[in-house]
Amino acid sequence: MTESPRTSGLRSFVARRLLLGAAQTVAVVLLVFALTEALPGDAAVALAGDQPDPARIAAIREAMDLDRPAYERLADWAVGLTRGDFGTSLASGRPVSQYLGDGFGPTLLLASLTLALLVPLGLGLGVLAARHEGRPVDRLVSSVTLAVYAVPEFALGVLLVTVVALKLAWLPPTAVGHGTDLLAHPAVLVLPVLVLLSRPVCSLSRLVRAGMVDALAAPYAAHARRCGVPGARVRYAHALPNALAPAVQQLARTADWLLSGVIVVEALFVIPGLGTVLLNAVAERDVPVVQGLAVVFGVLTVVLNLGADLVAHRLTPRAAVAA
Repeated sequence: MTESPRTSGLRSFVARRLLLGAAQTVAVVLLVFALTEALPGDAAVALAGDQPDPARIAAIREAMDLDRPAYERLADWAVGLTRGDFGTSLASGRPVSQYLGDGFGPTLLLASLTLALLVPLGLGLGVLAARHEGRPVDRLVSSVTLAVYAVPEFALGVLLVTVVALKLAWLPPTAVGHGTDLLAHPAVLVLPVLVLLSRPVCSLSRLVRAGMVDALAAPYAAHARRCGVPGARVRYAHALPNALAPAVQQLARTADWLLSGVIVVEALFVIPGLGTVLLNAVAERDVPVVQGLAVVFGVLTVVLNLGADLVAHRLTPRAAVAA
């Protein structure tokens, strides 16, 4: 049975994107190693304390393999990554994978809750604004989303902590004392999720609105209405799918940011996630932990954007022509 051109084009697109993703992952590993090698100062001296002893510095350099050529250390580290071995923390002697495992749970929980609220809110507000284009509802949604988007996460977080947590005492200001099992204390998640949700829901709703407005103004939508197709079907069966492709890519960027870029929010609310682990590792100059986190963040970015490209290509098969 002959393969259809559409199926053949999709397989070719998937193969190219998988090869590009593999190349990007290799580039991430090389870049992370190069950047950590280029850090100023001597890690062995920094770990030796305020009054370093030459013998202690030499022992630390030997333990860190700093007395070996960089290409040998890179080869050993890369081979270890293929086995899931991210190395050992210099500060505690624990495997770096344990740090990643401890911090990934709270970060994943925050990201999942934010995305679970973001999708219906962002799509709903975007569709509502597009349906009432140019009317007061549209202007209200656009104005509010623009105003909220202009507020930085840190400023909004400080405001919520000051008013809601400290002044009104409705919610706990931080997660201090609650450990890593944040689901057992859902109240500590409310303010961080609100801060994380604030800007993405604005950008997603405005993106969906713009996509639907363009689709509803297209000739095929006007032809469908002339043929008697109900307005709801034109909006949701024809216009909305055309707005979903860029929305999916925006969701991928948001998920990437939630998993690897929430350092400010985690620091503000003392959430023991990956952002906090990274801050502590940088403060202690724990290079293996920093390298492991950077690789994880880089690979997550590659994988999420690859998945978003595949979904967007599936939603808009016409992209195969450009691909």
